[in-house]
Amino acid sequence: MNSPEQSQLGKVVPFADRYDPELLYPMARAPKRQELGLAGALPFFGADLWTAFELSWLNPRGKPQLAIAHFTVPCETPNIIESKSLKLYLGSFSNTVFASADAVRERLRIDLAKAAWRGSGDAGSVGVKLVLPELFDREPVHELDGLNLDRLDVECTEYSPNPELLRADFDEPPVQEVLTSNLLKSNCLVTGQPDWGSIQIRYAGPQVEQGGLLQYLVSFRNHNEFHEQCVERIFMDLWRRCKPTRLAVYARYTRRGGLDINPLRTSHPMALPANARTARQ
Repeated sequence: MNSPEQSQLGKVVPFADRYDPELLYPMARAPKRQELGLAGALPFFGADLWTAFELSWLNPRGKPQLAIAHFTVPCETPNIIESKSLKLYLGSFSNTVFASADAVRERLRIDLAKAAWRGSGDAGSVGVKLVLPELFDREPVHELDGLNLDRLDVECTEYSPNPELLRADFDEPPVQEVLTSNLLKSNCLVTGQPDWGSIQIRYAGPQVEQGGLLQYLVSFRNHNEFHEQCVERIFMDLWRRCKPTRLAVYARYTRRGGLDINPLRTSHPMALPANARTARQ
């Protein structure tokens, strides 16, 4: 299976402007999940919600067409799709003729599903939605709902993930809360370039100590890991340390290369959130 070091990240590569599905570079989720002690059935549900802002192709008369694309990659897929490879793949549509937007959508669906499910033996799916220019002004901008932890005046001294910063009150009645922060930052696993994000934590159970939670989220600041992996690490640390009865962790990362990635991990089946970008995205 492909490794991050073998990907196109951090390398100078030619821009391919003719359709080429071989540009997609899937990478197995399993190695990072094994670091978290995950094997067999996953303790969470969810998906990775992508938005692609740089998608264009030619119609049969050679006139450029464009759209915003929303992709939904289930967390059960054995692979993530490395983001630079997805950018290059989408770029390969730019001088390629398609009969219609529906033909583009179907080609995206087939290729992304093949890459995300490669090696599983399953013919799983990936969700694809195209937003055409006449509907661009309906694309919402909305901040994550919840009580913002960033209001807290806490001292932050740790910048590598430390789950021991997480504390919960097991002696008091359980609560239900939705907490948010805009201070999530991690770095690309390969290039070390910064990834900026906002996060929403929705839980029921023993009350999580908010100051320690904010310090924990800040502790990702110098951590090198892909977006999807960071969210799964946060979910598992909260699940194990604070023992909620229900938990959902949702992060929205600012776009790079015309793409944003927004992972959701939840302990229970739930509807996916609307793919509404935040102001920073």
